[in-house]
Amino acid sequence: MNDSCIQKFTELYKKEPTGVAFCPYRVCPIGAHSDHNLGKITGIAIDKGIYLAYSPKQNGVIELCSLQFDKRAQWHINSTPEIKQNDWADYLRGATLYLAQRYPLHIGLSGVIEGTLPIGGLSSSAAVVLVFLKALCVVNGLTPEPSELIEISVRAENQYVGVNSGKLDQSCEMYCRKDHLLYLDTRNDEYELIPASPAMKPYEIAIFFSGVERNLAGSKFNMRVDEARSAAYALKAFAGMEYGKFGETNLREVPRETFEQYKDRLPENWRRRATHWYTEFDRVQKGAEAWRNGDIETYGRLSFESGWSSIHNWETGSPELKAIYDIMTQTDGIYGGRFSGAGFKGCCMALIDPAYRESILAKVEKEYLAQFPELRGKYMAVICKNSDGLTL
Repeated sequence: MNDSCIQKFTELYKKEPTGVAFCPYRVCPIGAHSDHNLGKITGIAIDKGIYLAYSPKQNGVIELCSLQFDKRAQWHINSTPEIKQNDWADYLRGATLYLAQRYPLHIGLSGVIEGTLPIGGLSSSAAVVLVFLKALCVVNGLTPEPSELIEISVRAENQYVGVNSGKLDQSCEMYCRKDHLLYLDTRNDEYELIPASPAMKPYEIAIFFSGVERNLAGSKFNMRVDEARSAAYALKAFAGMEYGKFGETNLREVPRETFEQYKDRLPENWRRRATHWYTEFDRVQKGAEAWRNGDIETYGRLSFESGWSSIHNWETGSPELKAIYDIMTQTDGIYGGRFSGAGFKGCCMALIDPAYRESILAKVEKEYLAQFPELRGKYMAVICKNSDGLTL
C-alpha cells in the first residue's frame, strides 16, 4: 500500500479513497525491440510500480491528478476527446475511449496516481494505463479478460498517443508472476511462466537511473520501428513474397533464410535493425532454456549481448545509458543486464548476485558520476525483487 497517494487523495476530497489499485513495472532482460515486429520476449515484473487511489464519481466525470505532474486532468466517460491533448493524461483518455467502445461506461472516478520510481525505462506509461483501466472497470462492475486490457492499452499507446510500440510492456505487467520468468510469443500471445529452478543461484534486480528522463513519443523510437518494418517490406519484395500494407508488415513473416540471402541488398540502417531482431529472437529462445535449466549466468550473458546489439544494431542508447551499461559489464557480481525500455534516456537494469549488492551499488555510482558529475543528486539506484503482475 502506498500512503502518499492515499494522503493526497484524502487532502483533495476530504474522504478516504474507495480503493487503491497497483500495477508493477517490468524489466525485459532479453527480447527488447522485437515485439512490434511480433518477436518473442522474456520479462519480469518488479515490486515497484504505479498506485492509483480512487473513488467512483456517479456523474461520469473522470478527474485525475498525478504526484509526478502538476496539471490535473478531467473529462467525461461519454465525451472523451477523440484526439490527444498533449499532456500526461493522454494515455488514459485513449484507454477510456477504447474501453467505452467495448463496454457501456456509466460511472467515472476521481483518483490520485503515484509512481514509486522515476519515469523512464520501466514501462511506466503501460503501468499507469493498466492500473487506471483496472479502477475504471471496478467502479463500472466490468470483468474483461486480461488480453482485452492489453489490447486496449496497446491501442491507446499506438493510435491515441502515437507510439508504435508492441505489447511487451502490457503483457509483462499483466501475466508475470513472482519467482517466474514470462516467456511470450507476441505473434499469437502464447506464453509460459517458467519457474526459477531450485538449482538457480540467488538473484536480485538492480535498477540504475541515469538521472535523465525521456519522452518515448518524442524520441527516435518510431523511426527505429519503421526501419525494421522497411527491412521486412524490402526483403519480401526481393524474395517475391506477397506483401500488403506497410504498417502490417513485420519481420516475423520473413524467414531467417530470406534475410540471410538478401540482407546485403538492404540499406545499412535497415540491415542493422533486422540483424538485431533476428539475433534477439535467437537470444530469447536460448535465454528461456537457460532459465528453465537454472542457469542464470547464461541468461545474464545473453542479456548483456542483447544490450550490445541494441546499442550497435538497433543504434539506441543515450551516452548516459551506454556508460552505465559499460560499467555493468565490468562489475563483479552482475550476471547480466541492459538498458531498460527504448534506451534513449531512462535507466539500466541488471540481474545481480545479492552477495555483491553493496560493492555493485558503490562501483556503478562512483564510476558513473565520475563521467557525469552534473547528474549527482539525480542519479539513483534501487534494488528490486520480482513480483506478480496486475491482478483483476
